[in-house]
Amino acid sequence: MNPQAKLIFMTSLLLGTTITISSNHWIMAWAGLEINTLAVLPLISKSHHPRSVEAATKYFLTQAAASALVLFSSMTNAWHTGQWDITQLSHPTSGLILTSAIAMKLGLVPFHFWFPEVLQGSPLSTGLLLSTIMKLPPITLLYMTSPSLNPTLLTILALLSTALGGWMGLNQTQVRKILAFSSISHLGWMAIIIIYNPKLTLLNFYLYTMMTATVFLTLNSMKVLKLSTLMTAWTKVPSLNAMLLLTLLSLAGLPPLTGFLPKWLIIQELTKQEMIATATLMALLSLLSLFFYLRLAYCTTITLPPHTTNHMKQWRTGKPTNVLIAILATMSITLLPISPLILALI
Repeated sequence: MNPQAKLIFMTSLLLGTTITISSNHWIMAWAGLEINTLAVLPLISKSHHPRSVEAATKYFLTQAAASALVLFSSMTNAWHTGQWDITQLSHPTSGLILTSAIAMKLGLVPFHFWFPEVLQGSPLSTGLLLSTIMKLPPITLLYMTSPSLNPTLLTILALLSTALGGWMGLNQTQVRKILAFSSISHLGWMAIIIIYNPKLTLLNFYLYTMMTATVFLTLNSMKVLKLSTLMTAWTKVPSLNAMLLLTLLSLAGLPPLTGFLPKWLIIQELTKQEMIATATLMALLSLLSLFFYLRLAYCTTITLPPHTTNHMKQWRTGKPTNVLIAILATMSITLLPISPLILALI
């Protein structure tokens, strides 16, 4: 892709995100979401492969439908209350429509079908944008409207997302699809706590973004798209492979790694809200995700493939590891001991 074009699309992406997260008026928030959608479409379809074009089409249709629902929700609210302010979403029907629209934007169950397909058709660099920065504007809208949302609906969506994100990722062989189902599962954890403690949702999102960015950048530098390629990638950059293993376990939420922090705090908050059964169910459903992270970790650390693959073994290159990956990987693994400081900051 032409560097100037890429610069325009990336600037538009940042502009759209900034407009949405800093707006008070529903029309401005909607405009930011639209700019975001239009800026990311060329990045999805830049390889001109039929699968990429299909992914871009699916992405456009779902996001356009979700944006229409956001407008419909805000107009219904304005009709009944005379308010266009995002934080004044007091009409119950508007709240339900908005929850559905944001669920569609994020890829929460039952509106998740587009997300694995779109991620599978995108390059790894675009997949990183779709999994992280593109989720920020919808989560910000949820954060701003959280006091007036329906707790029962969000809890059901969150439990279904955590369950299906874990179940559907179990038998995947494509790394991007596994990461898509991982994202759906993590979004379930964020959605369940947004009403009771919105700051925890943001903390969870920041840590998830950091760990996912580490995984995507590492896989991109090793040129890995399938589990069978991952098995032979140990020859290329052994140290990076070890860091990928720890980051995957951190994403799974194992102590003493960073990923344990949001899960621990969310279960603690749910217990404070006397939602013991929900907290137990969430903890049990996270075991499903743990299984496929362990499968990825196993394929990462395996040093000789157990069957003959069609992939040539890639011998190590002289290139040093990217500094950004090194910093992100270190933070993805070691932030748990300073959790009191993190909690003081949020």
